[in-house]
Amino acid sequence: MERHGYLLRKVAHAFATLLFVLTFNFFLFRVLPGDPVGILARSERLTPTDIAALRAQYGLDQPLPRQYVIYLENTATGKFGESLRSGAQVSTLIGSRVWPTVLLVGLGTIVSTIVGVMVGIRGAWTRGSLYDRTTLYGAMVFYAMPEGWLGMLLLILFAGTLHWFPAGGYANADTVGFDRVLDVANHLFLPCLTLALGYVGSYSIVMRSSLLEVMNEDFVHTARAKGVSDRDVRRHHAVPNAILPTATLIFLSFGFVIGGAIVIETVFSWPGIGLLTYDAIRQLDYPVIQAVFLLSSATVILANLFTDVIYGYLDPRVRAS
Repeated sequence: MERHGYLLRKVAHAFATLLFVLTFNFFLFRVLPGDPVGILARSERLTPTDIAALRAQYGLDQPLPRQYVIYLENTATGKFGESLRSGAQVSTLIGSRVWPTVLLVGLGTIVSTIVGVMVGIRGAWTRGSLYDRTTLYGAMVFYAMPEGWLGMLLLILFAGTLHWFPAGGYANADTVGFDRVLDVANHLFLPCLTLALGYVGSYSIVMRSSLLEVMNEDFVHTARAKGVSDRDVRRHHAVPNAILPTATLIFLSFGFVIGGAIVIETVFSWPGIGLLTYDAIRQLDYPVIQAVFLLSSATVILANLFTDVIYGYLDPRVRAS
């Protein structure tokens, strides 16, 4: 009964947050400076009659409450409108960019998670050693380093100087089959490396800090007093209890997969959601910006809900609080 109550509270909280984001998303893009139709009219020199027709087409001639109802109905059915620049359906534009972003951000998060957790565990267990000091300083450097600047450094070194990898893009258009897979992997390496290096610092720092705290707990000292080997204490007692804060950070990071990595995708011309967002902001393509903002927020909310539920079942103290 306690579990069901905890789950219902978290679902209700996630639903309320999503409704707030929907409402905020609606009003935000109606108070920003510049009328979307007016911007389009200036670029295409439309007549007042054409402008009025466009406002009617996008529902901007309706009262604000009516616009809000239409917005909720369209969102519920996955209708995000048309791009002001290309005229294509926004859902089609986003759908074509999802896989590159999932490939880049998902793979980068997995790699950084594995490396960061392992580095943090060993650093905490050998606290004060040369390895611990070196990896801790390195983690802080990568954590504080701007991803765009790091990406440009890697581009200059590996693409501009050594010519080991292409300077950007997704794949060459003329490759097919297994050659295309290798080509995509070749283009993916540098942006994925940039993303992984940017994330690995936070994972290793959090894991190290959490494990150091657990190592001072009574149950760890008791296990050692009973003669349990150092390896078994770390594997079966310390790490399972220290992994929870890091797991929370990992699950939340996956919530940003759909949002993409705007800076990295822009630097490497990676055709994902991040680059689409950058182009839409630069061109003031409000329907695309609004849809991306909404989908990114919804993904983060769902990831947060999943994290809260998993955390609650792993640690009963969370459900009781």
